[in-house]
Order: sequence, then C-alpha cells, then structure tokens
Amino acid sequence: MDAEVSKLAPDVDLSPFRVFNRHEWASLRADAPLNLTLDEVRGLESINDRLSLEEVAEIYLPLSRLLSLYVAATQGLFKATQRFLSAGDGKVPYIIGIAGSVAVGKSTTARALEKLLARWPNTPKVSLVTTDGFLHPNAELQRLGLMERKGFPESYDTPALLKFLARIKAGERNVTAPLYSHLVYDVVPGEQITIDRPDILIVEGLNVLQPPRLPRDARPVPYVSDFFDFSIYIDAEENLLRKWYVDRFMTLRLTAFRKPESFFRRYAEIGEEEALKIANGLWDRINLPNLRENIFPTRPRADLILYKGESHMIEEVALRKL
Repeated sequence: MDAEVSKLAPDVDLSPFRVFNRHEWASLRADAPLNLTLDEVRGLESINDRLSLEEVAEIYLPLSRLLSLYVAATQGLFKATQRFLSAGDGKVPYIIGIAGSVAVGKSTTARALEKLLARWPNTPKVSLVTTDGFLHPNAELQRLGLMERKGFPESYDTPALLKFLARIKAGERNVTAPLYSHLVYDVVPGEQITIDRPDILIVEGLNVLQPPRLPRDARPVPYVSDFFDFSIYIDAEENLLRKWYVDRFMTLRLTAFRKPESFFRRYAEIGEEEALKIANGLWDRINLPNLRENIFPTRPRADLILYKGESHMIEEVALRKL
C-alpha cells in the first residue's frame, strides 16, 4: 500500500505492520461464504454504530478466516508441545483481545467476530466477555475517589481479571466473571456470567493492551495482554471519536436514559443544549484523557489494527508481520 495514503504506517519500510486498504483486505476473503443474514447483522449493531453486510463480507469475514487459520495452527502447536511433554492436559482456549476508545465500536466488532468464528466448518465454541464486569463497584470507586476515573486502569479489579484469565488459560470449567449493567452504570451484585472451556474467548475492553511497569527486581508481573493469543485495536481520529460519543449520548438521552432505573436518568430531563454541553464535558474531562494517556499508546502492541473513517466503516487494516 502507498505509504502516503496510509493512516497507520507512514513509513511502510520501517513499520512492523503490513497495511491493506479496504479492497486489498476484502480480497483475502477468498472463497469463504457469508453465512450471516441481514437480520443477524442488524442484531450485532451497537447504538450509533451501524454494521452492513458489506462491512461483514469485506472486513470481518477475511478477519475471521485469518483467525480460524491462526487458531488451527496454535492448536497444532499445543498438541505438539503436549506430545513432547508427554502431558495429557485438556484444550487451552485461544484468547482474542479487542481494545480501543469509548464509542469506537468494540462491542460491534466483538459480536461480529463471535458470530462468524462460531460458523467456521469446525464450529468452535466461542465465548465473549467484556472487562466492564471487572470494574470496581461504584461504591468502591466513590470511596477511592475514582468515579471521575472510571475506565482508567486504576478503576479495575485487575487481580480478579488476571485470575479469571489464568483459570481460562488453564482449561478450567465453568469460570465465572462479574456482570456489568450499562443501564445502572455499575457491577450487578450477585450476578455473573459463566465461561465453560470455549475453543475461542474474545475479551473486549478499553485498556486490555496496556503493558505492566517493568519490575526492578525482574519478578514476573503478569498483565491482561499476556494471556492473549491475538489482539486487535480499533482506531479512529479523535474528532470522530468525540462525535460518535456525543451522538451516542444524545441518542441514549431519548431512549435508555429515560428508564427509571437508569444511572443517567437525570440527563433525560434537561434541554438539548445543556445535554450537548454535558456530553462534551464528559468527553473532555474523562474519556479524552484516558484515550491519550492509556488507550491510544497501546495501539502499536496490537497484532491487527482496524482504522475507521467517518462513516464507521473500516478504511485500512494493519496486520503485524510475522
């Protein structure tokens, strides 16, 4: 791809990524059939993040084909290692991490991949979990003075998340994770989801690619991305991310925010001008600093980067060279 038009690798010769424009990436679908219906695709969409059959066919189907090849290769390597060790351990799930800003469309991408990967010929068992459930409950965030830092690395119960991923990688059965409600904007007490030895687990979250600080005594310090077999970063320009966040806020103000149990119920009663001011203020005060300080700097650590344009459609794909 011409380096002058690439948003992801200005210096192609020195980049660790191979960059594809939309047409080039779509051609890698090969003869893989599109086995999702329009209604199924519509069910994968998030608020203000539209997904088309074209996007699925040209972007996510080639990606699911690549991932199915990677999963098969990793399973073969695992079996070879087991033979070498004369070990009889069970299967180890292949874990895919998806990172990116608030409002960039991580949930839509995660759901699309979950659906497509489960329909490859070997019909693997695919599960999806978000790191939202590992946020500290609001009461704890308030006690720590972190409500204005919700979504920042320090707002998560990282030890619990690491323990969850370690148990998944160990092949344990019925591993539970806390359940988060975006409606009440909090972890739901006593509610959990159960992950039971999937072939593939997709982990979606803001900061899942953030590296740990290097210990001076060289002790091993595990971090979330250590458990990933493949990682994806969804990227877009800051001005677009702001627009998508504000648009989503304004849409929710007329829908979910109006529910009595909504944490943001108070925003449904104010005027449009004041709501716009609040939405932009939340972006500037919380989401933009988190993006600049913690999320965007992790982009180079991903195995694959999906770059979105104004229409929410993927314009470029960067795949790390092997």
